[in-house]
Amino acid sequence: MTSLPSLHQQLETMRPVLLRFAILQLRNESAAEDAVQEALLAVLEKPDSFAGQSSLRTYVTGILKFKIIDHLRATNKERPLEIDDSESESDLIDSLFQENGHTVNMPAAWGAPEATLQQKDFFRILEICLEKLPAKTARVFMMREWLELETEEICKELELSTSNLWVVLYRARLRLRECLDLNWFCNQA
Repeated sequence: MTSLPSLHQQLETMRPVLLRFAILQLRNESAAEDAVQEALLAVLEKPDSFAGQSSLRTYVTGILKFKIIDHLRATNKERPLEIDDSESESDLIDSLFQENGHTVNMPAAWGAPEATLQQKDFFRILEICLEKLPAKTARVFMMREWLELETEEICKELELSTSNLWVVLYRARLRLRECLDLNWFCNQA
């Protein structure tokens, strides 16, 4: 393990990224700040727990993930998620498909996904794409895919019907796919 002053410096460097992620999930700056502080404090209280089997950022993000889940479970006071079914979103989705239901453009070949996940820039682009999503849509996507919460738990937390949740996830995946196609995969060819 690195020295305590070095650990402090590394944690301070990653704090803004952790805070952005927590704010996206909790939608409350104060609660996000608390979750980040708890995660950082957990690392500082037991620095020897970090075995070095992953990067420090991955380790701290994992701790933060559980702090966020704990907060979501502890506070069941969230307002229901209101999906804006405006014409612009529908038009966007409709423009991706032909009348027979097939996609207008086939997705670009994404190569080897496992290798792509190892690249730091991919996560930077993914974060940018997530920020382009409507905040509520991004939150639902991250709860499902990053926090790995079950459908029932997300529906209960956000007071959504199962079908509404799947519609939101579908739209998020479509928009993320389009953003990644434009900003990542097309640039990798």
